[in-house]
This record gives sequence, structure tokens and C-alpha cells, in this order.
Amino acid sequence: MTRGNHYDSIVRLHGHLIDSLTLAKVFDEILDRGGDYESEEISIGRTKKDLSIAKIRVTAPDPEILSSILKRLHQLGASVEHEEEIVLEKAKMDGVFPDGFYATTNLPTEVFYQSEWRAVENIGMDCGVEWDHERLKASSIKMNDVKKDHDYVVGIQGIRVQPQNEAIHSNKFRFMNSDVSTEKPKGIYIKQIAEQLRTIKNSDDEAIFVCGPAVVHTGARDYLCQLIEGGYVHRIFAGNALAVHDIEAALYGTSLGVSLAEGLNTSGGHRNHLYAINTIRSLGGIKKAVEQGILKNGIMYSCIKHDCSFLLAGSIRDDGPLPEVITDAVQAQSMMREKVKKAKLVVMLSTMLHSIAVGNLLPASVQTVCVDISPSTVTKLMDRGSHQAMGLVMDVEAFLHELCEYL
Repeated sequence: MTRGNHYDSIVRLHGHLIDSLTLAKVFDEILDRGGDYESEEISIGRTKKDLSIAKIRVTAPDPEILSSILKRLHQLGASVEHEEEIVLEKAKMDGVFPDGFYATTNLPTEVFYQSEWRAVENIGMDCGVEWDHERLKASSIKMNDVKKDHDYVVGIQGIRVQPQNEAIHSNKFRFMNSDVSTEKPKGIYIKQIAEQLRTIKNSDDEAIFVCGPAVVHTGARDYLCQLIEGGYVHRIFAGNALAVHDIEAALYGTSLGVSLAEGLNTSGGHRNHLYAINTIRSLGGIKKAVEQGILKNGIMYSCIKHDCSFLLAGSIRDDGPLPEVITDAVQAQSMMREKVKKAKLVVMLSTMLHSIAVGNLLPASVQTVCVDISPSTVTKLMDRGSHQAMGLVMDVEAFLHELCEYL
């Protein structure tokens, strides 16, 4: 709407606007981006469980600035007051969204169509929204999955996003917060993770562990095997390295040539991981190595013996790789996105790149724990959009040992 020399629009917010500082962030964003505001209505919840409601008139000197402000407020959970239906445009070719397509966050998102708000299925960050006219359903779609002549949402009209704090804290995982500190009382958090794993074990939800090779290097593989054998781990996401060094440990008792029993370099041990890869390739894969009695212990062995699925995504650094490694990065990403749909808890263990990759696939409501000796790993994970991630800065062997003790 135009008023004199200004353009304005009314937005609404609902949620825990005060204690989450959402309202303050909204006011700051408006002023910082060259606009102004007028509070038309603010209703504060009386108890911690009550939601607050705010109605704000946003003004700007030109429509471009107003549009910029509204897009940013949309990310904070604001919606334009007058409900208008989504705008749809058809893709002109496979793999390319229409210009101006709506780019998703990992927060719960709804679209307004035929006088009804409808949830966007399979929400994840950095996707577009496809509209299915037959099912009257919206779903988030990766760019590679765009199909010519299918309809996709453009702009932000008719879209509302659940505020970040509400999405992250809507579950009962009590320690969830975005703090990263080496001084957290880790025991109580690990105990809560153990309780959550017990709950998930007796439900239809899944617990996924994203693992780096440090799980093997630090001598923690036996603890992870215990968790798998106990039925607490439903899926493992990792790279070639975790499986290679796990198999190296099973066949030679070393990891990167270092004896796991003595902590010392072994003569010629630097070749052991290559010999391990060669052996598995000659047998036709990890599962066949287990079936033939060659591979008798370790993480991969436990996965196969105890019905824990694993997905190994390759990289340019890989030796071999092992036959089960998916070397097509796009295919691996697509398969991971499909397999996280039932995830309730994701535990990321000492792997920055895989943690960020999997974090990008998760809705904000999925409970996420990142364990790493380096605080920067969880910080980078959060900086890339996984704000629900909680970090435990500690050695992965100590973490898994204590987790097994609680279980």
C-alpha cells in the first residue's frame, strides 16, 4: 500500500516473541534495512506456555526496500496480514526452478492455497516448493529434482514459516540450545541423550549416527558396536574412511597403521588400509566379507549382523573406494534425504563435512547433537543453518564410553 511518499504493509507474528527476542530482532531488521514501524497490536502471553501475538505496520520509502524488509521478516516467522494464495510458475526445463522461486529454510513451512494453510512436506533448507494439483500437497524439492512443466512456488506471498525458537524447542529434549562451550556439564547431557535413545528404540522413530574415522582412530569403535548391537542405532551415515579404518582394525588391529592395542606405529602399517580395501574389493563387498567369515568384528560387521543400515558417501580424497561407497555426490545426497525422514535424533561424531551435509537435510525439529573435540565444528554447522544443533566439545571416545555406561 502507498501512503504519501511511503509504502507500507502489515505483518503478524505469533509465538514466544519476548523471551526468544524475536520481536526485538524484527524491530532491528526493519530499522537496519531503512524502514520504520508502528506497533498496531501486541498481546503478551501471561505464562511461559502462552503465545504472544504482534501486529506491526512496516513502512519504507520505496517498494524495493519494503520487499527486502518483508523477506527478512518472513524468515523470522512474520506473515503479511492479508492472506493471499501462493503464486505458482511452471519450470521451463528439468533441473531449473522458475526465476524468483521461494527458497526454503529448515523451519516448518505452510502455503496458503484455496483458502487453506497446508504444511510443506519433507521440509529442508535450500530447496524449492513444488505444488501437486492432484494431491493438493506442497513438498520441498532439491534443484536436481525439478521437472519441466511442474508448478513451483515463486516469491513469498501465501507462505508462512514457524519461528525458529518454536520449531527448535517444540520437542521435549530438555537440553536443546544453541550454546557451544567447553564448560558444559556433559554428564547430564549424555544421560539425556541415553534416555532419548531408549525412547526412540521403543518407537517408530529412528536414531541416526553420522560418524567420522576418528571413531576408529580414538579406539571408540567397540562402544559404537555396543550401541548398534543394543538396537540404539538405526542408521549410520559416513564416508569411505570410517569403513576402511574400521575394517583395517578388524583385519590388522591398526588404524592408519597405528596399533589400537598399544598406540604405536607398526612396521609397514601405513599400507594396512590399502590392503584392507583390496581385500574387501576382491571379495565383492563388505557384506560378502562378513558372510565368508573374513570380517569378524567392528562397526561394519555389527551393522550387517544387527540390521543397522549404513550409507557411505564418497569424496575426492578416497582410496579405493570400498564397493559400497556411493561415489556420485548428488545420488548420495538424494538417498540421505530420503533416509532421514523418520529421524528423531541425529548424533554427529567428529566429522565436520558429513555433519554439515546431513545438517542441511534435516528439518529444524530434528534433535541434533554434534560431538567434536573442536568447538569450530559445531559452530560451522550452526552457521550453515542447523541452528537446532547442540554441541558437546569433548573427545568422541569419552562420549561414546559414557553413553554406553548410561545405557
